Parts: sequence; C-alpha cells; structure tokens
Amino acid sequence: MQIDYPRILKALISQGHDYADVFNERTETTTILKENGKFDKLASRMDNGYGLRVIRNWKSAYAFSNLLNQKSLINLAAETAIMLNSENANTEHKKLTAKNTNSIHKIDKMPRDISLEEKIRIVNSAENVSKKFHKTVTQVNVTYRDTVRETEIANSDGTIVSQKLTYTTLVVFVVASNGDTIQTGFHAEGGMMGLELFRVVPPEEIALKAAEQAVAMLSARPAPSGMMQVVLSSEAGGTMIHEAVGHGLEADHIHDGTSIYKDKIGKMVASELITVIDDPTIQNKRGSFDFDDEGVPARKKVLIEKGILKNYMYDVLTAMKTGTISNGSGRRESYRYRPVPRMSNTLIAPGDSDPGTIIRSVEHGLFVKKMGGGEVNTLTGDFVFQVIEGYIIEKGALGEMVRGATIAGNGPEILKTIDMVGRDLGYGIGTCGKDGQGVPVSDAQPTLRIPEIIVGGYA
Repeated sequence: MQIDYPRILKALISQGHDYADVFNERTETTTILKENGKFDKLASRMDNGYGLRVIRNWKSAYAFSNLLNQKSLINLAAETAIMLNSENANTEHKKLTAKNTNSIHKIDKMPRDISLEEKIRIVNSAENVSKKFHKTVTQVNVTYRDTVRETEIANSDGTIVSQKLTYTTLVVFVVASNGDTIQTGFHAEGGMMGLELFRVVPPEEIALKAAEQAVAMLSARPAPSGMMQVVLSSEAGGTMIHEAVGHGLEADHIHDGTSIYKDKIGKMVASELITVIDDPTIQNKRGSFDFDDEGVPARKKVLIEKGILKNYMYDVLTAMKTGTISNGSGRRESYRYRPVPRMSNTLIAPGDSDPGTIIRSVEHGLFVKKMGGGEVNTLTGDFVFQVIEGYIIEKGALGEMVRGATIAGNGPEILKTIDMVGRDLGYGIGTCGKDGQGVPVSDAQPTLRIPEIIVGGYA
C-alpha cells in the first residue's frame, strides 16, 4: 500500500507538537527448532504494521496498528495527536526529503532465495555432529532463524528513509550426562547477513563447540572461591561491558537518575587502557544497521576514551530532554514498541598486550573463556555473572577446567583496575532485553586482566 506520509504527519501534529514520526515495518521470519531429534517448530511468519508517535514538552504518545489502509492510519494519527493536546499549535511539518540509503552491509545469500530443505539440512547437520561427538551426549537442541526486516521512517523534521536488514543465526544447545552429573554446552553464531554466515562459520563447527563444552564440563572440578586475579578471554565476548557498563550509558537511565554514570562526562571512569565504543557501522555484525529506528544515520560513538567518559547513547526523545541531538541510538523491537536508547555493537577497543603474555603474568587465578548470564544494577554498577567455561591459572599456565564459577564486582570499579588489555578482539552475539522488548546486538572485548575480583565457587 502506498502511504501518504504528509497527510499522516499533518494529522499527528494537528494539535500542536514538537515532533512526530511514522514507522512502517514489514518482516519475514523463518524459525526451525529441533529438540531431541524432533522438529518442535517449523514456521514462516510475516508481519506488517505502523507505529505513530508525537512528542511535546518531553512527553510522548505512541500508537500502532496492523490495519493497513490509509483511512485507519489517518484516524489513528488524529487520535494519537489528541493524547498530547496543546493550545500552542505547531501544525506544519517540513517537506519530506529522502536520505541516501546505500548500505555497506552486503548480503550474498538472501534467506528468501534459499529453500526450506536447505535450511533443514543445516539444522540436521549441526544436530548430527553434536550427537555423534561423544557417548555422554544425551540431548541436542538446534535453533535456526532468519529475518528480513524492511522499514520506512518519516518524521516532521522532513526526513524519510528506508532500509532492509537481514539477520541469520544458528544456536546449538547440548546436554551431556555420565550418570552422576549433568552438564550443558551452548554456542551461537549470527550476524546481519544471509546464509553466507555458514561459509564463515560452518554449522558443524558451531555444533562441535557446544558439544565439546558440555562433555568437558563433566570432568571439570568445582571452582574455588575467593578474591583472585581473573583473565577474561576475548572468546568470552563483551558480556561484561554490555551489561555492567553499556546499559548505564544509555541516556534514558542518565536522565532518570538510574545510572552511576550520571553527571560524569569528562571524568575518569575507567583505566586509561580502556576505550569503550558503540558502533552500528561495523560491517555485517548482529547489532549493525544503516539508520536507527528513528531514521537517524548510524554512527560510531566513542563512549569512554582512555578512561574518560565522553558520551552517552541518545535517541530523539532523550536528546530533546538534554538539549542535544540523537546520535543514532533509538531502537525498537518492532512497530509495536516505541524507540528507546539502545546499544548496537558495543566493545572495549584492543590494546597493546599479547594475550599469551597476559595469561603468563598470572601466578594464580581464573581464566574465563566463556561468560554466561547474570544480574546488573545500573544505579550502583554492581554485577554478578556466571562463568560457563573457566580454567584455573597456575604459574602462568592454563590448568584444570572448573565449573560453577561466578564473578562479582562493581562495573565502574573493575574498569578502573584493569591493568592489561590484549591486542585481540572477540565477538559474541545476543538479543538485548529492555523495557519488555528485545533487539539484536553484538558485544566484543580483547583479552583483559583484572588484578582482583570476587570469584564465587564451591570452596
């Protein structure tokens, strides 16, 4: 359906508002879930709808609909406008001008061009590798998902922009048991790409990593506990920087006073070895895009530079509240949700140290190869994370594998103590949850040495 954006925008600002926008979205998603040898889900889904928003005096009203006809959208726009009624009518919007939408994210194998049979073959191949890896493997779950998301955004500032984003992911979860102990392994790969993903990382490799982890954990000894040196591997991804630091740099938490980083621009908040970046322009990463979900061009944001806090992540509304401009951080799960400030690809920049040298520098400590979930308080910065895969370091060498470890500390304080930063960089992928909605992200870090942190375990 051809949408008359000028008419909808006119209806949105008819009561007098500072800003209005229209978000048009169409998605196609294929999901294949195979659990313990049986296909539990095999579905293709299409969704199409609109989100309408007005902003006045730092307040917003939002409505959405999947009734795709011009009349219903005009009526919905008028109803949305009334939610923030104003006598000081500003009923003009600027003439719409299309922005350049040439994407740097090239897709070689679009999901819609690949048969369902080929996607099922990928799932079966991953399952077979995990099942055959070892006799202790008792269960394998494989999830394949691809999504093509087409959006068009028009606003009262005169911008109209469209883009197409393609995501593909494969997740393998393995359960292993030796009769007395049950352990699990997990590995996921994905990005803003099509099925060329599996040329970069074959499904068999993804499955093998999950199976190896589950089986190895059966012989792992219980983790020790206490205060000790910890080396975070680049393979751990950037879970800590995303959870313990990144959310605290989102501008809505800053404005609401629920972040420990409030009023700290220009201050030293980390070791001078630490630079934190959020960058949706990195080619084909899961958190990448050309424009955010408010039509603002994607841009690299240096949040912390050599330990000094430089910037926050803003969407349109939080930028208005603080007298600045959005830096392209407005994101939403779908047209059903209003945008909020969100991370994209968040990372600690590589340093100068050799990763092997970092491990050899530790007399006794814990090497964290893979991080799990955890809890973070954005107001205080306190966190607790699970260690999915960890090893004891003894006299500068990796020793026994351990299980059941956690690391706990305060994000800003830990950032200040990091004293070695590797020259490597490893990425992890995920779906970041906030305000009841999830968006695709990736995070990354080099190998890091933390001189002292609380390790939870069994002894």
